[in-house]
Amino acid sequence: MVSIRDIARMASVSPASVSRILNHDQSFSINEETRKRVIDIANQMHYSKDASKKGPRFNHDSMQIGLILRHNRESELNDPYFHEIHRGIELEAARWRMRVITPFGMKDKVKEWKRLNDFGAIIMVGEMTDEGIEMVKQVNDNVILVDNYSEHPGVDVIKTDFSEKTQEILDLLYGDGHRKIAFIGGYNSVVRPDGSVSRDNREVRAVSYRNWMKLHDLQDEMNVQIGRWTAEDGMILAKEILQSHNRPTAIIVASDPMAMGVYKAISESGLTIPDDISVVSFDDVEMNQYLVPSLSSVRMEAREMGKTAVKLARDRMIEPSGMPMKLICASKLMIRESIKKIKN
Repeated sequence: MVSIRDIARMASVSPASVSRILNHDQSFSINEETRKRVIDIANQMHYSKDASKKGPRFNHDSMQIGLILRHNRESELNDPYFHEIHRGIELEAARWRMRVITPFGMKDKVKEWKRLNDFGAIIMVGEMTDEGIEMVKQVNDNVILVDNYSEHPGVDVIKTDFSEKTQEILDLLYGDGHRKIAFIGGYNSVVRPDGSVSRDNREVRAVSYRNWMKLHDLQDEMNVQIGRWTAEDGMILAKEILQSHNRPTAIIVASDPMAMGVYKAISESGLTIPDDISVVSFDDVEMNQYLVPSLSSVRMEAREMGKTAVKLARDRMIEPSGMPMKLICASKLMIRESIKKIKN
């Protein structure tokens, strides 16, 4: 069961203050708002003086988080971005002594929707159709979407600034003299309630690239290649670009795993980075700095996104009411040796 220390952490006060409040110490001077917050949290978490002396903490359903993931454990290991989000969720939940349980996967054909009512909040990592999100919300009103770009009302959303960051990369390359800029990315995939996947080429970075190229009157130089989010497809798509009659001077890649394949394709074509082609990517995994040349990439603190999702879930459990939050997490472009200015 929950302890006084757990309540103190949730209420941001000392354990001694919690003890005096819950024991109705009349000599203890504290503002009424804090007193009410401590009592509300204790009630929400079903605090009991006797039960708190023994047994596991946070084993009540109202303080459990249901986690619905787009990836399974195996595929997640090949995607550092989603792996770090998941890791952040687990670490933050452990810090608050909350249990995180996966009732089903987003791609599972059979889902026990009613089971979601057993949790204090639901965190969904990845994109699901509006219909699927609504089915979750009908069972549990405390829903937090992570890396989701839908405009579904009444839910908290945590997403990246990758659309804006793509424009920043393009501005940088343009300033360095590049006009022939290509884009390699992965399919945008949205999971339906039955577990099937709808794929298209409207991923946020690809859309941002197309819009920017049109705005700068570079439609004739536009080259978008979309495939699976793998190093193999990165290599295949890069080879197609390099074999075209209008070879680019720069390539933006939507993920580091795909960029590994792009590096290989450029090398096998007898070209060099950045002398012949500049390359910029997303994810900024640790190995980037050890590539030759080191890869310029966008760093998103994905682990912090996961931690933030747990904090929102915790707040929803304590105070279910309130306006939905839409948080855009800021990333940082790490410039390394894979970008070079050119002369027009």
